[in-house]
Amino acid sequence: MKVLGLTGGIGMGKSTAADLFRARGVPVVDTDELARQLVEPGQPALVEVLAAFGPHVAGPDGRLRREELARLVFANPTARKRLEHILHPRIRARWRAQVENWRAQARPLAVVVIPLLFETKAEAELDTTACVACSAATQRQRLLARGWSPEQIAQRLQAQWPIEKKIAAADYLIWTEADLDLHATQIDRILRLLS
Repeated sequence: MKVLGLTGGIGMGKSTAADLFRARGVPVVDTDELARQLVEPGQPALVEVLAAFGPHVAGPDGRLRREELARLVFANPTARKRLEHILHPRIRARWRAQVENWRAQARPLAVVVIPLLFETKAEAELDTTACVACSAATQRQRLLARGWSPEQIAQRLQAQWPIEKKIAAADYLIWTEADLDLHATQIDRILRLLS
């Protein structure tokens, strides 16, 4: 089985690319989704997060106030590293387990979506990588449309490699500036090359 690591900048189309792989029968595990599962009420990681950052990052219902935690960690690199220390090993263990499950099923290909793929050196465990990217102007438009402030955008971008560096490190580029049909055509081309 081949394992493709899918990465890219915030708002550049990773989720859309993942959906296109799924639509073609390729199993996909998204580490952002794993991160959300890990901080559900009752999870040990949530207990650690609250111990590290204080009870105010949870709401009255006991659920993590993700926007409050993001505000804290993206404004402070030390705090961000602390959060990553809590979550990243657990996330990696979960996606590895999922990949092994698919390997046992003799799946020919699987995709792991990892926004910080190169930053966490996960490429060493993957067969190939693809970077989803668009222009900085389009990225900014998409993030503003999500309701992000210019400050939030700048903080998130500082927490990741520049997109040019990710593109250079990846085996494949999926350019999402155009329409969905072109996006899909690029996914199909990668699938042909990997089959």
